[in-house]
Amino acid sequence: MLQEKLQKLLDTQDTWQFPAPVEDMPHGDMPGDKVLISDALIPHAQTLFKLLIQMMRDKGDEKYVVSIFGGSGSGKSVSTSLLTYYLNNAGITAYAMSGDNYPRRIPEYNDAERLSIFRSEGLKGLIKENAYSKDVQAVLDDLWKKETDSDPKEAETYPWLKIYQCYGREGLKGYLGEDKEQDYAQINEVLASFKRGDEKIWMKRMGRTEDARWYDEIDFSDTDVLLLEWTHSGADQVKGIDIKICLRSTPEETKAYRLFRARDGKADSPFVTMVLEIEQEKLDRRMENADIILSKEGEVLRP
Repeated sequence: MLQEKLQKLLDTQDTWQFPAPVEDMPHGDMPGDKVLISDALIPHAQTLFKLLIQMMRDKGDEKYVVSIFGGSGSGKSVSTSLLTYYLNNAGITAYAMSGDNYPRRIPEYNDAERLSIFRSEGLKGLIKENAYSKDVQAVLDDLWKKETDSDPKEAETYPWLKIYQCYGREGLKGYLGEDKEQDYAQINEVLASFKRGDEKIWMKRMGRTEDARWYDEIDFSDTDVLLLEWTHSGADQVKGIDIKICLRSTPEETKAYRLFRARDGKADSPFVTMVLEIEQEKLDRRMENADIILSKEGEVLRP
């Protein structure tokens, strides 16, 4: 039984030997994702493993759902891969699930929806505050073409733009990481199925094009731990999490990571900067409910 395995591990922790990473070690189930194991993150994952084993033993359950959340570049994917690898090598069967399979739109359409919401709510704000005119629209048309309408520096030239940006930002807050953007209900169904012991579960797969959507049936009959790796897996909308792990990073680190990966061609744009700031605000609030918090430098901030 799982608790017996955990206790045996704890009894022998002074002699633990972590296996070296291998090429075919398990990664998350997001199609096309490649995880490059950084030597710097290996000690972080080993620290998380020790904390997780003790926490699972203290809780005394036989199945666990563990969330690993944080911003881009915080080490979620690498840490989840290593944790899954270490658990499996220790005789505790684990599966790494990527929440990035569960947005309502592919990345291209989601980016467009975010921008549409920002601009739509910004315009509504100008109307509400009696700050809209044909001249204002002409300026906005130019700013839209340059994609600088979200840049605070432009508001120094056009004071009314502060109103537009404020209302647009509030509109984004109601979308980013919320039910309109992410399919929390479907994720919760998967987690509930796992916790009640369903042997086989249909897991969603989602690529970067509209026709890249399908399901794989995964055998969970012998799985002890399901690790949900996702920026939003610390959200209140996600139900059934037993242990929450937050990997702390800053918006600056997230932006640097996105630029490094060339995830999109506008990673340093004013709009993306705004999106990252809003996401960080939400991550900071979600971090308050985390069971384990690890800094970018590997410092244990909680417990």
